[in-house]
Amino acid sequence: MSITVSNISKSYKSVKALENISFNVKEGELFGLIGPDGAGKTTLFRILTTLLIANEGSATVAGFDVVSDYKKIRNSVGYMPGKFSLYQDLTVEENLNFFATIFGTTIEENYDLIKEIYVQLEPFKDRRAGKLSGGMKQKLALCCALIHKPKVLFLDEPTTGVDPVSRKEFWEMLKRLQQKNITILVSTPYMDEAALCDRIALIQDGEILQIDTPQEIVKHYPKQIYNVRANNMYQLISALNAYEFNHSVYPFGEFVHYTDKRTDFNPEDLKVYLEAKNLSNIHIDKTVATIEDTFMELAK
Repeated sequence: MSITVSNISKSYKSVKALENISFNVKEGELFGLIGPDGAGKTTLFRILTTLLIANEGSATVAGFDVVSDYKKIRNSVGYMPGKFSLYQDLTVEENLNFFATIFGTTIEENYDLIKEIYVQLEPFKDRRAGKLSGGMKQKLALCCALIHKPKVLFLDEPTTGVDPVSRKEFWEMLKRLQQKNITILVSTPYMDEAALCDRIALIQDGEILQIDTPQEIVKHYPKQIYNVRANNMYQLISALNAYEFNHSVYPFGEFVHYTDKRTDFNPEDLKVYLEAKNLSNIHIDKTVATIEDTFMELAK
């Protein structure tokens, strides 16, 4: 295994950040840690990259113990924290040269690893990092994390605050890096990005809710979900929440995702109820569960 995590717990005084976390990541796997802000993702990343020590449990990265072998781990991993942390007053090229020097290598030595990313940055190589766009900062941070050819890459919410086009490009880059047999552990609050991982762990309030492939997690959603739409979204949500048979009610784009407590649910009964609440243009159709639906169900 490239990463093993066994019964890791971490507290900040009275606040429990992680509670008995365990999972494994295979070599060359793209593994996603999926959860909202405050779920414990960053704390776990800091433990695995030797920046924090857990209160309980153990972990290994690239075969090295995160406590006793911390120096070896720091030479074997690349870490891209959630907040842009490069030197903003240095240029693109100066930042990259600086991180290459720290690890005793050069840009030329590992250029093949970053080439596809760096060619997009090269026209701006003399621009200070602080003056780059969000997407370009992201690409530069990834280059700096890769320049020493790490065995394991840690990416903590790498696409937060980045435009949709840059997000798509970033995940395409990750897929290409995976082909170079680099193990990637990525955290994200975006449920749509979870589907791009080989396996995912859903995490909430410092606890793992479920670990599996995105396809298997969605497949085992226990209820039929319905897309419900009407002329007034706010009034629709209020009416569905007040409905005595509702199991769950969540806004989902232009629809509301609705599940019913009854096994013999008839959509016509719900339509009659909503019409009695003065709603019109009501549409109720079956739909398939998403990872977001599964997460909300598990987190209830």
